[in-house]
Amino acid sequence: MTALALTLSDSRTMLRRNLKRAVRYPGLTVIVAAMPIVFLLLFVYVFGGTLGAGLGAPSGGRAEYLAYVVPGILVLAMTGGAQGTAIGIAMDMTEGIIARFRTMSIARAAVLTGHVIGAVVQTMVGLALVLAVALLVGFRPSADALEWLAVIGVLAMTGFALSWLSVAMGLHTKTVEAASNLPMPLMLLPFFGSGFVPVDSMPAGLRWFAEHQPFTPLIETLRGLLTGTAIGSSGLLSIGWCAAIALVGYVWARRNYERRPAR
Repeated sequence: MTALALTLSDSRTMLRRNLKRAVRYPGLTVIVAAMPIVFLLLFVYVFGGTLGAGLGAPSGGRAEYLAYVVPGILVLAMTGGAQGTAIGIAMDMTEGIIARFRTMSIARAAVLTGHVIGAVVQTMVGLALVLAVALLVGFRPSADALEWLAVIGVLAMTGFALSWLSVAMGLHTKTVEAASNLPMPLMLLPFFGSGFVPVDSMPAGLRWFAEHQPFTPLIETLRGLLTGTAIGSSGLLSIGWCAAIALVGYVWARRNYERRPAR
């Protein structure tokens, strides 16, 4: 077998390992969805009437605000998945399983790739739970089949990029506790973007940050695909940001993995 074929085979083995762990501990997937669902219900039923009216919607605007906020909630769920991925890789490092893998005839890239793809699958399952709750409380997207495929593609692309970044964070930290804290700033970015309120309503300095941070074009792309609003340049910006985040995460993760001894 060629080196590429061996790497792919080892990556499948590592993926199965991570998926079995996800099945064995389903609470990790539930955690990915739990906080975003709480925020969804909180913002829609407590603040939705007022915030929806601020969008120019009639009758209090709770239904209109639900349609507006769901894309931001989905991105928020992916940042929660990134925290779980960082914790998982840090646990492997501290418990010595990575040291055992290094003594075996396993492609080094396969260990990290298995974590990343497993994290993407787990995150997508969590996103499906969030979407199911959104539909139960009244979310009615106008997307057709092709647009739904594009939504899945954007979510998978974002999850892939954030997973590489979170794997790098997990390898960078020395303890599981630190790994759980390092990705937390990512969870704030949807709030400082267009996830919950339009950026036009923000003060000038904050508006500039919201317009130029990576999650705003991702949220606008998802919002346009789901609700039929204009996407503009957000789609291309989303691809560019995801490519940049994935590249930085991959290089950082490989450097940490090669340089740092397993604990």
